[in-house]
Amino acid sequence: MSAQSRVIPSYDYVRTRWRNGTGWTREIHAEPSGDGGDWDWRLSIAEITADGPFSAFPGIDRELVLLSGEGVRLRFDDGEVADVLPPHGRHRFAGERAIQGELVDGPTHDFNLMWRRDRYDAELWRRPLVGAMVVFAEPGSTWVVHLLAGHARFADKSGLPDLAMGDTAILQAADDRLRHVLDGAGEALLIRLSPLAARGGLCLSLESD
Repeated sequence: MSAQSRVIPSYDYVRTRWRNGTGWTREIHAEPSGDGGDWDWRLSIAEITADGPFSAFPGIDRELVLLSGEGVRLRFDDGEVADVLPPHGRHRFAGERAIQGELVDGPTHDFNLMWRRDRYDAELWRRPLVGAMVVFAEPGSTWVVHLLAGHARFADKSGLPDLAMGDTAILQAADDRLRHVLDGAGEALLIRLSPLAARGGLCLSLESD
């Protein structure tokens, strides 16, 4: 197992103010930047309790996934309107765009994936977890598993603890190719983060046994 791989239980998420001070988020993880910036990518859960503007993040791409609540309408200053609705609606957008969030019917919790577009490529999937799932990653890459529902365990020799609903696993390969077997029942968000410099030679896959 790479020493960098770990499980972050939901009770360890750190609650902080939004950058613009108008809301709260629970930060799951912020990957330190290699060039003096704040971070290269970040995972959090936004608590949207009232209509209002989103924080601006120049140079950052974002993907928002509804976790709970009746949804949020994203109204961009350029005229685009996107509804993020149950069960787990999602929308990807540039962090520097001016955007107003409007609640459909009450507060929401939303998974927030952000990454520096000049350093990383990010992909996100919502998948059922039925039985065993195998995750492969090459050195330098990262897989993230956020458990939306159910339970899961690592049926391999990694020694990583079990996942409960709301927990997050960060699986990072160091010097050797990484293989993890996740076994359980429920539903998960799966994220692959690939450094742009390594993208041409990257070989990542997700398979089910």
